[in-house]
Amino acid sequence: MQDLLREMAEVVRDPFAYGRQLKTDTGTKVVGYVCTYAPEEIILAAGAHPLRLFGTTGTIERADAHLQSYCCSLVRGVLEEGLKGGTDFLDGMVFPHTCDSIQRLSDLWRMNVTQGFHVDAVLPVKLDTQSARQYMIDVLHRFKTDLERELDCSITDENLSKAIGLMNEIRRLLRRIYELRSHQPGLMTGDALYTIVKATMIMDRVRCCEILREVVGKMEAAKSPHTNTKRLLMAGGICNQPQIHDLIEAAGGAVVWDDFCTGSRYFEALVSTDKNPITAIAERFLRRAVCPAKHAGLRNRAEDLIRMAKEREAKGVIFLYLKFCDPHAFDYPYLKDALDQEGVPSLLLEVEDPLPAEGQLQTRFEAFLEMI
Repeated sequence: MQDLLREMAEVVRDPFAYGRQLKTDTGTKVVGYVCTYAPEEIILAAGAHPLRLFGTTGTIERADAHLQSYCCSLVRGVLEEGLKGGTDFLDGMVFPHTCDSIQRLSDLWRMNVTQGFHVDAVLPVKLDTQSARQYMIDVLHRFKTDLERELDCSITDENLSKAIGLMNEIRRLLRRIYELRSHQPGLMTGDALYTIVKATMIMDRVRCCEILREVVGKMEAAKSPHTNTKRLLMAGGICNQPQIHDLIEAAGGAVVWDDFCTGSRYFEALVSTDKNPITAIAERFLRRAVCPAKHAGLRNRAEDLIRMAKEREAKGVIFLYLKFCDPHAFDYPYLKDALDQEGVPSLLLEVEDPLPAEGQLQTRFEAFLEMI
């Protein structure tokens, strides 16, 4: 399994180099995106490759001339790569409208990054009404038309169905990996799990599916020794710091499930295969667990978090938020209150790249695990 994980780790280490090489080797057009509300199935059905952007590993300089410093590091990092030419291999960018910062990133990208096309998908915010369902379907039809124009192609129902089948299989395999590790945390480190999920959003989806099948097979055949680690759940937007898992595990904990868009929200819910493809994709977006930039009920996020903690026998929840992420910050007080009422302790970490000194985080994790 180590060879498979090394292949994925290399993709995650330099996703732009991977995208450039894929384009050179196959001639496939590469379309960037920044959020799990991007309809990957439609991009795949257009014959293009969807590649998620996760910010930058370099210094942020150019982006600060366009964005306030209190914008999150994800948005600033993505714009930085666009402005300095790191994304010049992309044939276009897709911006689903979620938080305010992503919407402003879309505007700034359109005005300042000249290579490739630019497409917005202005998805509804309120997801629990019949009008929202119809609006979501209409937006995705418009998105399909926009892609056909920009990529000079025809997106057929047959190709959409094939893309739906591929993405559904990837989601099933990711869920299986999560479930196996939840039962036996020693089967895989949190760092390796993070690498798998992130690589899935970057690499060729057919190759990714092959790797995931092999990983599942090896995990199902393996046995891990029983450990006394304390079971934890993590929640937030994205987990862009894999070393967080190393520190938690060194402190005696194990993250057995998460509520991240670089985690369970990515594979949550499958697309139905017994109805019109565009309608089915829209309905998945309406059914899946929401992020705080969307609304589907007053208490559904808290109820989902409590359900996950109970199902996975988690003894505590760690909230990992990007600094200046307003949607998650607004939700935190009521989520913490709901967990407190259920007797589930929680810890809040607000982080940016780079992380604070490891010693500080290690001490906080050790103190939290001792408390629970």
